[in-house]
Amino acid sequence: MKMEKNRQLGALITRLIAKENLSREESYEAFHMVLMNEVSEIQQGAFLAALTAKGETAKEVAGGWQAVYELDTEKVTLDNIEIVDNCGTGMDTFKTFNISTAASLVAAAGGIKIARHGARAITSSCGTVDIAECLGVDMECNVNTVASSIKETGIGLFNGMSPHVHPMALGRILSQICFGSPLNIAASLAHPALPKIAVRGVYSPALLYPVAEVMQSIGYTDALVIYGSISGSDKGMDEASVCGTTSGIHLKDGKLSQITFDPENCGLKKHDAVHLSADTDKNVAAVKMYQLLAGKGDKARSDAVILNSGLIFYVKGVVETILEGVEKARDLLFSGRALELLEHWVEIQNRDPAQGLKKLADLKKLGGMAW
Repeated sequence: MKMEKNRQLGALITRLIAKENLSREESYEAFHMVLMNEVSEIQQGAFLAALTAKGETAKEVAGGWQAVYELDTEKVTLDNIEIVDNCGTGMDTFKTFNISTAASLVAAAGGIKIARHGARAITSSCGTVDIAECLGVDMECNVNTVASSIKETGIGLFNGMSPHVHPMALGRILSQICFGSPLNIAASLAHPALPKIAVRGVYSPALLYPVAEVMQSIGYTDALVIYGSISGSDKGMDEASVCGTTSGIHLKDGKLSQITFDPENCGLKKHDAVHLSADTDKNVAAVKMYQLLAGKGDKARSDAVILNSGLIFYVKGVVETILEGVEKARDLLFSGRALELLEHWVEIQNRDPAQGLKKLADLKKLGGMAW
């Protein structure tokens, strides 16, 4: 049986090598075979590599999303709460500190219901899930605990590599692949609560339009898909950049439109990318994150968080311009409200709140913050 499936997937791989696109249905069938482990691991890796090398289409990513969501995602409902997701695909060429994590806390402190879907580090030193765990959030809880946190605190994070969220295959595959592929995109979109609004970073400017098309086709109503460049460099990030131009596609009112902006357009200064580099030690990263949320962070890092928080307010329609979103985010970050929210989040998204709060208290001491 596996040999026959290997032949089926092999035929699709051969077409991809010849630069032939798959239909959404064919992509779904291929991802089905991969997720269900119906083909050899060599075939699984070859399929993802061939699809990546060809360049994925919107239909191919949509087929992958459908397979991951239908076959390998625990679903939750949030009682008609309008939620927003902000995350990146990872696999970008410049590894930053966890900008989106801090941005989500700032946005949640401003009244946005944030439902995130992230992963542990694959090619970086500290992923979204890793930093949340270091801050004291329980990242191996079930989806219902996360849903309760979103309802009660305004923020929650689903661990995309946990068997409690994707019980069958996703963690197995992603933990073994150290290159960006359409699976990263499809998996990040396979959100247990299926938000309709999002800011999503991608690891290549070539992915901006295809990912926006996929998001539109699977039900998103408002979204920003972004890629941040670094001036004078060929590297970039799956975040809005304070080091160069950010390019994006804006989904609004059923239409896709291009958007570009520089930090100066948003009331911010341009910074050297070195200040945004990821910390090699997770615990150091967590201490710096605590300091940042307390309003005591590095200027470049604070501006990066303010910009990316501002985009959340903008895409949600809370403000009319990105500049207004930045101004709102700046006030929130330096008010201390995001730090207060972090403590509440640690307490509620936790099977052992006391242990989580102790972690957070230890970080406070390590960061030299007065009680």
